[in-house]
Amino acid sequence: MKEYKAILFSQENNVATITINQPQSMNALTAEILTEIGSAIDAVEADESIQVLVITGSGEKSFVAGANIKGFVEMDTKQGTEFSQLGNEVFYKLSTLRQPTIAAVNGYALGGGMELAMACDIRVASENAIFGQPEVGLGIPPGFGGTQRLPRLINPAIAKELIFTGRNVRSDEAKEIGLVNKVVQQENLMDEVMTLAGQIMKNAPLAVEKSKQLINEGLDMSLEDGIQMESDGFGSLFATEDQKIGAKAFINKEKPTFNRE
Repeated sequence: MKEYKAILFSQENNVATITINQPQSMNALTAEILTEIGSAIDAVEADESIQVLVITGSGEKSFVAGANIKGFVEMDTKQGTEFSQLGNEVFYKLSTLRQPTIAAVNGYALGGGMELAMACDIRVASENAIFGQPEVGLGIPPGFGGTQRLPRLINPAIAKELIFTGRNVRSDEAKEIGLVNKVVQQENLMDEVMTLAGQIMKNAPLAVEKSKQLINEGLDMSLEDGIQMESDGFGSLFATEDQKIGAKAFINKEKPTFNRE
């Protein structure tokens, strides 16, 4: 397994976990961290045994408290654009990863941290989690997908309010506006996330992956085109062993056992 300096990468029971491991800086994103996250995502994509990816932060205070603002002071237009492109490249890779992804938000998820969480399929937050896009207070807009993903996840008017004001929202409000799926106690966060991962993995891996692809691609299509894409995807899985296993198990009133490798 590849060695990383700024993140931890582990795998257990078909679940991979990326932990941003810079608690001394509240796990703030740097180019190095982004590059390592991208490398770990590539490893997940290539590993057929991995069925779910979890992303979290080290410590109990911060998921990711934004980017490293100190580096912004000397940035010019070219450098700012390149940093944004790096973050967006990595987060797009995450959002289009074939496996389902879960953000275990264990504290502050500000700026790039909130954008990292939004690039995941599902967000589970601890009670102490705080979300926000404070970039306008720094004289810049969100740069890692915030202006694009937030209005797609929640009411666009609320998304605009949060971005224009830069105000933070606690986990209960984040759940209320649809930004997170579930809020749990801090000490139960990873157990809840792993339980959710287990529920996903009870199902056919190829069917889950195809469902994710259909949802993601369909959001940018007309309903007519999306339905046609769904029919094609539906039909394509009848050529898989998983479909035969699932159908036979249902008929025989048994629990299906799908191939995990």
